[in-house]
Amino acid sequence: MSEEKLSILIVDDEEVVRDSLVHWFTEEGYDVDSSASAPDALSKLAGREFDLVIADIRMPGMDGIELLEKIRSEQLDTSVIVMTGYASVETAVRALKHGAFDYITKPFDPDDLSVVVRNALEQHRLKRENRMLRQQLTEEASLNELIGGSDAMRRVREQIETVAGVDSTVLIEGESGTGKELVARAIHRLSPRRYNPMVVVHCGALTETLIESELFGHEKGAFTGAQYRKKGKFEAAMGGTVFLDEIADISLKTQTDLLRVLQEREIVRVGGTQAIKVDFRVIAASNRNLAEIVKEGKFRSDLFYRLNVFTIHLPPLRERHGDIPLLATHFLDKYSTQMNRKFTGFDRAAMDMLIAHNWPGNVRELENIVERAVVVGHEPLIRAHDLALPRPAEGAEDLSLESVERRHIVRVLEDFGWNQTQAAKALGIDRVTLYHKIRRYGLKPPAKAARV
Repeated sequence: MSEEKLSILIVDDEEVVRDSLVHWFTEEGYDVDSSASAPDALSKLAGREFDLVIADIRMPGMDGIELLEKIRSEQLDTSVIVMTGYASVETAVRALKHGAFDYITKPFDPDDLSVVVRNALEQHRLKRENRMLRQQLTEEASLNELIGGSDAMRRVREQIETVAGVDSTVLIEGESGTGKELVARAIHRLSPRRYNPMVVVHCGALTETLIESELFGHEKGAFTGAQYRKKGKFEAAMGGTVFLDEIADISLKTQTDLLRVLQEREIVRVGGTQAIKVDFRVIAASNRNLAEIVKEGKFRSDLFYRLNVFTIHLPPLRERHGDIPLLATHFLDKYSTQMNRKFTGFDRAAMDMLIAHNWPGNVRELENIVERAVVVGHEPLIRAHDLALPRPAEGAEDLSLESVERRHIVRVLEDFGWNQTQAAKALGIDRVTLYHKIRRYGLKPPAKAARV
């Protein structure tokens, strides 16, 4: 089997330059394409990957510097060489500062350009290999990140090892904060697809109009503001994994579109007509029972059965209290190292409080509590008064999930002076979700509290 050719995109408004460079590098064995303008180049980059872009700086409309900035802002995996006239060396140096690999001045010797191209492609190859090596180094730690010696967590680790090696769709169910994304990443890192991307889609954070474009991509002019063709998450995950977090939040229309993708293994960009073949594994997660939502008529049964090939149930922290000391110690070590503090553990009263707490926010809440304790505590031990946990109140307490969630949100908001951006980050949810919960529970900040 022959080795795949390295690909180059030539971008220059002068036809004679484009044609000569295409001919030269095709003769050298590269897969070469060309564009007469930066916008056309961006459209081609959205449609396929190129290892290298060779672009002229001086072009009408969008110039080479703007093209370079767009490539970097879109985080496209390609190297860039810029071409410039003798009078534009200062501009070329500016291009290097924006991430170009190198520049070459016109008129140039094709042999000199060939050397620069080989160096750029070699660096590009090394960067890719380094990314793969870093990914390999994290594989061994994938299951170790799932901390806990309880029977429930042992079962979860066994399930991950069972399903990681096959290509089945996985549904992860569990309350918010139990570590669903951590499980998804462990499955991906242990799978044959680990050398390709894992793309995360937070379904609850996207409106119906946004999620369609995010998942399927769009063509230029598909809607107001669509100035270029854009790949969606499904194309970006080619050969890898798509993690659909909070899948229960997508609309019935999006459910229908997703079902078609899973059945046909192809997509059509918004505003487009051409079917594009896609290859990725789907891992979905929900903090609600999808089977119950199907009975309510809010989730398609056929999509549920497509997703529910292999299900992993993550237990809430209140059902594995024996794991709390291990988790708390892990987070204490983590944040002590990050903040250069010298904590060695928890005193007995503090650990008793952690074990006794009901943890409505699960592992995520425990992590936030320990992080705050490292900030406010005095070495060498974390003490009970360092923990931002409610003291047991006399009399009956409303322990419904809604009431517990409401109290927890209020406590976190108060900890951050009602700064909603910081509170949402601490809660592990997006700001839109927090805003809706504040409205749902009728929460109001103190008069002087921040609402950033």
